[in-house]
Amino acid sequence: MAEANLDPVFQIQRVYLKDVSLEQPNSPEILLNQEQPGVDIQLGVDAKPVADGMFEVTVTATVHTRIADKTVFLVEAKQAGIFEIRNISPEQMGPLLGIACPQIVYPYLRGNVADVVQRGGFPPVHLAEINFQAMYEQQQAEAASAAAPQIIV
Repeated sequence: MAEANLDPVFQIQRVYLKDVSLEQPNSPEILLNQEQPGVDIQLGVDAKPVADGMFEVTVTATVHTRIADKTVFLVEAKQAGIFEIRNISPEQMGPLLGIACPQIVYPYLRGNVADVVQRGGFPPVHLAEINFQAMYEQQQAEAASAAAPQIIV
């Protein structure tokens, strides 16, 4: 009789570009403006089960550049990975999905964002390195404080 294998499993199945868009709503006029645009960058992480022991982790970036109130360009990109994760304790699953997996996916997202911006006729935008552990810990702290009972005096 064979024993069930209970060794921990963590494997990358696939990393892929899930979605990308580039908008230049004010072109070509805005391209003639020599002012330096302001850049706003938003990042997000999402993880969800897709099958037994299989999880999709998605890192999303939104890069919005403006001159005054006019958009120069807007890039939205979602880079995802499918990970096989088995026999991991519940305490380890959160950090694995919120820190380790995004660290694997993020470099692909950085490259794809730089590439699409450059292909749009702009200097590439290089997203900064991200400390996913600090980001995860901040999200956990915010969730804990939101769940804590509020005492009103």
